[in-house]
Amino acid sequence: MFTRPTPFTVPAAEQQWVDAVAGLAPQFAATVADDDAGARLPIEHLQALHATGLDAAFLPVEHGGDGLSYVTLVNIVRTLATVHPALATVWLMHIGAAHALVTLSSPEEGAFFAAELRAGKRFANALSEPAGGNLFLASQQDASPTAAGWALTGRKLFISGSEIADYFFLNSRVDGNPAFFGVTVDDTVSFPPIQETMGMRATRSRTVEFAETPLLASRLCGIPPIDYANLITVAFAFLSLGIAESALDLLTASAHTKKGPAPALADAQWVKMETGLLWTETQAVLLLAERVAWLADQRSTEAMAAATESKMLANELAKKAAAEAVRVGGGGSYLVTSPIQRVFRDAQAGALMAYSVPFSQEVIGNAVLEASAPA
Repeated sequence: MFTRPTPFTVPAAEQQWVDAVAGLAPQFAATVADDDAGARLPIEHLQALHATGLDAAFLPVEHGGDGLSYVTLVNIVRTLATVHPALATVWLMHIGAAHALVTLSSPEEGAFFAAELRAGKRFANALSEPAGGNLFLASQQDASPTAAGWALTGRKLFISGSEIADYFFLNSRVDGNPAFFGVTVDDTVSFPPIQETMGMRATRSRTVEFAETPLLASRLCGIPPIDYANLITVAFAFLSLGIAESALDLLTASAHTKKGPAPALADAQWVKMETGLLWTETQAVLLLAERVAWLADQRSTEAMAAATESKMLANELAKKAAAEAVRVGGGGSYLVTSPIQRVFRDAQAGALMAYSVPFSQEVIGNAVLEASAPA
């Protein structure tokens, strides 16, 4: 894909991690179609990423990791999302949940979760609830007091990679207030029949049921520091950006493919015009999203608000790019054998994930109007 230089570069000492993922990308791309068709979780790819030492490298230095930068994180997510969006999503949810538990737990529990991550254990987020929508961080489910802390009975939805998870980063309401816990997946946790999604099928995103699942007081997470930037929030836009770039690559390949005696569509004025606008919009969103990672590395309190903006635009960009790829690809792109139809389905997912695009629009608009309100 045609590119331009960026001021938001990966630190030289961390480039090896980006290169390692890029080296694995072809084998990830080789299974993406079959993984999607079979709604198959790409466990071997997740294991390959762990085997490089990447998961442990994202741990804070005080827990034996390299404390890799957010700029490195987003470049890795972008690379993964370009070749295998479902893999990128599951890996980001895994490393984000683990990092949150290590960072926000007590020193003893943080050390435990860090050791488990290094040992190859899997983590997932159990936050979304029935009818919870964008309020996924404000649980509507009350936990019951027990001798060891609390217990939760209820459901969580859209938990990517839940079937292979050893631990959940889970929220519940405790004494009327939101609370977050590290939870061991045990026999109180069950998986109803999966309701498969239209896109991102290989995430195996599904419902999980909890029946008096222990929420140990010792595993109650603390309040994050005001300058803490959640890995998932920072990198969320790059899931959609990777899909958008993949769609643009497929569009250009289709445009250069001759079909019969007519000239290739790459020579058509309308295709040049649409491609030019789409590429430029991709660069603009990329710069906006890279700025979020830079803000997070600066420990700026502006990072999380900026992440909502970049996610919203990246989500819409992915849908637009995928739709344009279908348009240029023509009838062939509508066949199940075409990678374009898979990218088109995957592109819809980001805008539905919390915070959804409509909710993000409202949040951002409210912030702008409040900032400009008369004194």
